[in-house]
Amino acid sequence: MASIDADISEEEVEEAPAKRKLSGKVLVLYIVLPLVLLIGAGVGVYMSGLLGGGHEEEKPVVAVPVFYDLPDFLVNLSGPPPQHFLKMKVTLQIVDAEAAKRLDAELPRVLDAFQVFLRELRPEDVEGSAGVLRVKEELLRRINLAVQPALATDILFKEVIVQ
Repeated sequence: MASIDADISEEEVEEAPAKRKLSGKVLVLYIVLPLVLLIGAGVGVYMSGLLGGGHEEEKPVVAVPVFYDLPDFLVNLSGPPPQHFLKMKVTLQIVDAEAAKRLDAELPRVLDAFQVFLRELRPEDVEGSAGVLRVKEELLRRINLAVQPALATDILFKEVIVQ
């Protein structure tokens, strides 16, 4: 009987499936991918401030806009007859109240830059919203070139009349 038991145990050992290693696809799908997803989720939660926070966020200080009224402009536009005129009322949005003092000192230079540009316009140049937007951008560029460092952040038209 001992020999039969020995034969059976040897056969059973041979028939028992050998342990196999995990294939690359299985390793990636069941181990690496979930691990990467968990790490990514953890980083996302931490970056969003839900974890590890405890710090009170400082609220940004909102600067109060400062406006500066320029004198009215009345210029004749270039082009063939009949003669056309442009009347504008403009307000500048400037960086701070200190800039208003600097702008007062540089006002002749700013007015000159505006007058030279506006006198070269044709009536077609200020037609429609696209024309007015181009004029606005050019005036903003000219004022910031006339006064360095740049003071104006926006130009606001109160009135634009072409006659």
